[in-house]
Amino acid sequence: MSEHLKRVFAEKKEQDQPAFVTFLTAGFPTRDATVPLMMALEAGGADIIELGVPFSDPIADGPTIQRANTIAIENNVHYSDCLEYVRQARKLGLKVPVIFMGYYNPLIAYGEELAVKDAREAGANGYIIVDLPPEEAIKFRNICQEHSMSYVPLIAPSTSIDRVKFLTSIADSFIYVVSKMGVTGSSAGVAISASLPELVARIRAFTPVPLAVGFGVDNRTHFEFVTSAGSDAVVVGSKIIKLVLDNPDIQKASKEVEYFCREITLHGQNPPPLGRKNGIVQNGNANGEGETKVEPVLPIPEGEVAKPELQVDQPGKLPSRFGLFGGAYVPESLVDCLSELEAAHAEAIKDPKFWKEFEDMFGYINRPSQLYYAERLTEEMGGAKIWLKREDLNHTGSHKINNAVGQILLAKRLGKTRIIAETGAGQHGVATATVCAKFGLQCDIYMGAEDVRRQELNVFRIKMLGGNVIPVTAGSQTLKDAVNEAMREWVTRLEDTHYLIGSAIGPHPFPTIVRDFQRVIGREIKSQMQEQAGKLPDAVVACVGGGSNAIGTFYDFIGDESVRLVGVEAGGHGVDTDLHSATLTKGVIGVVHGASSYIIQSKEGQLVPTHSISAGLDYNSVGPEHSHLKYTGRAEYIVADDTQALKAFKMVTQLEGIIPALESSHGLWGGMQLAKTLPKDKDVVICLSGNGAKDVAEVLLTLKDKKWADKLDWHVAQ
Repeated sequence: MSEHLKRVFAEKKEQDQPAFVTFLTAGFPTRDATVPLMMALEAGGADIIELGVPFSDPIADGPTIQRANTIAIENNVHYSDCLEYVRQARKLGLKVPVIFMGYYNPLIAYGEELAVKDAREAGANGYIIVDLPPEEAIKFRNICQEHSMSYVPLIAPSTSIDRVKFLTSIADSFIYVVSKMGVTGSSAGVAISASLPELVARIRAFTPVPLAVGFGVDNRTHFEFVTSAGSDAVVVGSKIIKLVLDNPDIQKASKEVEYFCREITLHGQNPPPLGRKNGIVQNGNANGEGETKVEPVLPIPEGEVAKPELQVDQPGKLPSRFGLFGGAYVPESLVDCLSELEAAHAEAIKDPKFWKEFEDMFGYINRPSQLYYAERLTEEMGGAKIWLKREDLNHTGSHKINNAVGQILLAKRLGKTRIIAETGAGQHGVATATVCAKFGLQCDIYMGAEDVRRQELNVFRIKMLGGNVIPVTAGSQTLKDAVNEAMREWVTRLEDTHYLIGSAIGPHPFPTIVRDFQRVIGREIKSQMQEQAGKLPDAVVACVGGGSNAIGTFYDFIGDESVRLVGVEAGGHGVDTDLHSATLTKGVIGVVHGASSYIIQSKEGQLVPTHSISAGLDYNSVGPEHSHLKYTGRAEYIVADDTQALKAFKMVTQLEGIIPALESSHGLWGGMQLAKTLPKDKDVVICLSGNGAKDVAEVLLTLKDKKWADKLDWHVAQ
């Protein structure tokens, strides 16, 4: 089937014309619209159709295609429906090749081998997987080859020369060239990047494989610029989606789409030749004189998996995986930026001067944080001694400041002047705004609109510190959506912006970076327990959302087999309902936000709404190192539901005079229940990761409901 794609480019070359590649989101705007729109694209002159497989969290796409994805998922359209659309279109006589374009997770959920086999049988020709860099895709590329399907790599303006060599070596039909940094989207008033000819020439130096240029093409002027830059094909997507959005009637939309395609390609109107036939540019040189010779186009090489000698090894590497989990499943535009960050961190952690700079900030952070023996809580539970690691006493009120300080020092090393971040409970947002104020950097914080409502106090604190809070209204309007928006923003400003991710999540090297700056928690617990009790603790316990405070608590004890590692997830309304955030307890293995991990998702691989009374634990995935600790059995993960977390909140407040964060209250409940089961000579350390001042308004609102007040026997708000 990849031969069909090669044939298209060979025929267009013979005609001295560019190929026209169009994009359409399957199942948008209605379930029944896709096939008529595919037929209209072909009638208008499309040579190849990219059919977008809907995904709930398309991090590389701008607002237009993101909206199309949202509508398609609301229409309950998934990968199996995409197969059926191709079957139906083929029955109606569609002849042009169809490539599935989208994200990796729906294919994992369907089963990779079955997905490719069924696509071949349906009449599809290949794949463009936006967040599956080829070095992460050996298995998937092999499956494509077995079924004669094409795997199309992407190259971005930021792609290094070494990586261009690697990517061109694995292309079997064509290469998708991203014309600009950023997310998908078109604009009639914005010119395509002036450096496009240079980008195309750079890639052309390494391969005869046809190049298709996309991102930002809106009109015939853009089309002509892209072809004059040396492209063999032009890709248009967002403009087509906008046309469909503006014309909800499918018959009218089909006519508009066909008309647009004819207008941009001059289909049926005898378009002018490119002037490349027989390897000669017919229109002469810059002065219009003579003929400029170019290298003849070589035969397209047969598809093959990149040979080991073509693999790119770069300095400053850190382990990118934790067993099966981790990796960097990101759009091509982010790959080299992540490599730069990885190299900077690898260099920094070997540099004593860097650690001195980090430790010189301990007075500002208020480290070491205290290890506090909770005597009354211990008496109440009647078992093991309970110790609280008081991260709530840190500057800004949580453990988040540890990582914020570490990463801003890294950002300084990289010469970045602007910081962006995501936040759920707001604590990471406050910590980020704090260090930005301290170091004089611009600060933009993405926060789900629902979390903005729940965490009004922290939003105000961020603003007071000079940070800009950007509410995210997409999706469930919680932490996962804030992560999406921050990643989309980062890719547009890589040259001056550092994404200061707040938890041990995301693509490599972020989980390692965050862990390295949070492991100070576990190191201090180890030395403080030795000092106060003369021994290691018998268990360390922490709440787990993304998992930064927990991995910081656990990491230095992983090799100490006598120490139990216990993570406590958010059970929400109960794990027997759909309203929880217990990822490690109820999730499945998949890929989201750049990493392989456990995920709460539908059977089709779409992220579904989660719930926790604590904004910071309300997240669909979890850090990949936690997934590894669960998979290997080294750590155990249990659940505390909303009621249990509130009970722990009440008990610690009234027995110890410490108001904990709702996130920490989950860990407190788990640790207290564990202590009950252990003898009195055992020691349990619970990471009290945050101060509860930010949650008082939410608890007040909850306790005003008599049902909750009765359930907790706590009538202070009545």
